[in-house]
Amino acid sequence: MQAPQHLRYSKEHEWLDEAASPAVVGITKHAADALGDVVFVELPEVGRVVVADEPCGELESTKSVSDLYSPVSGEVVEINDAVAEDPALVNSDPFGEGWLFKVRIDGEAEGLLSADEYAAFCGE
Repeated sequence: MQAPQHLRYSKEHEWLDEAASPAVVGITKHAADALGDVVFVELPEVGRVVVADEPCGELESTKSVSDLYSPVSGEVVEINDAVAEDPALVNSDPFGEGWLFKVRIDGEAEGLLSADEYAAFCGE
């Protein structure tokens, strides 16, 4: 699965949809595949202020536990309850139903990669 062109990407393998209001955050297919079967997600609480490039949650898979990083700074305004109830959505539809949280961005989203830059970063 190619990284969707309309999204921007972090080097920690999160994606950001800035066109949505509020912005939507998830992890990439590359990250989901590397994790293996996701069995638990810990998402940031609604109202929490997250900071770009800092951990804000965790993803637990059958292989490991990985930090979830926020690609931007801002306030979490919604979490995906469906993913909390069915973490496998992260694997089956990482760019769709497997989104993780929505954030009201504070300032500019900086240091993110385009889809082509992210593909090159991943060696694809």
